Amino acid sequence: MAEAARRIELSYDVPNANDRWVLEEDDNLPESALHDAIVLLLVQVLLAWKVRESRDAFVGRNIALRWNQAAPRQGVDPDAYVVEPAPPEGEDMTSLCTWKPGCHPPRLAVEVVSEGNADKDYDDGPERYAASGTRELWVFDPLLAGPTSRDGPVTLQIWRRDDMGRFNRVYAGDGPARSDELGAWVVVTDGGRRLRIADDPSGGALWPTEAETERAAKERERAAKERERAAKEREREAKEREREAKEREREAKEAAELEVARLREEIVRLRAEKAPPD
Repeated sequence: MAEAARRIELSYDVPNANDRWVLEEDDNLPESALHDAIVLLLVQVLLAWKVRESRDAFVGRNIALRWNQAAPRQGVDPDAYVVEPAPPEGEDMTSLCTWKPGCHPPRLAVEVVSEGNADKDYDDGPERYAASGTRELWVFDPLLAGPTSRDGPVTLQIWRRDDMGRFNRVYAGDGPARSDELGAWVVVTDGGRRLRIADDPSGGALWPTEAETERAAKERERAAKERERAAKEREREAKEREREAKEREREAKEAAELEVARLREEIVRLRAEKAPPD
């Protein structure tokens, strides 16, 4: 399968803190329209999954993840992430600080590689997520802008924490790849420019956004109404054919009765002609 085509496993220890991990205000560089579209679509898919499955989860976007109370300025800004159970602050949260009561590391984090800062997502990013306690990380490089280190650039990487707590890169390739955290497949679509989630590796059963679900429901409703209209039209046509058949039957019966009457008159006339005169 495609998942095994370029399977590369990496595992290494990282410190809990690193001066390079300080989040500065000017770290939030403007992203490209492509980057924003990829992240927005993925967040919408995850939000729809949360509602559909009634999950007690928080789906965040560009909200700082911090894990070291002794160095609270250090952290990482995931493009998207899923925390389950949801933190107590909910929508009021400005940073996910995992040392706070009820706040847990993300089950899933996603980074979309930017052309202007590609090295971060290949080298520094996985180390931060390893230190944070994140259970699974996806790194998506739609433009193959990453460095040649670690067998890059590569379209999709999956990093996963094992039972021993090690953070391993378990997949590097063009996709699809299995997500253990979601129990689904990560698939690359739209000519390599979108990242989606599906129930199957071929991407035939994509997880929909709320808008896609609504469109599909409306399409099903439209199709059902069209089938109902077509059924009524067939019923009308059947009734019309039945009416026409009865009309032909009536006309044939009338014609037959007229012919019988004519024949009777003809018989009477012929008998009268053959009868001897008085």
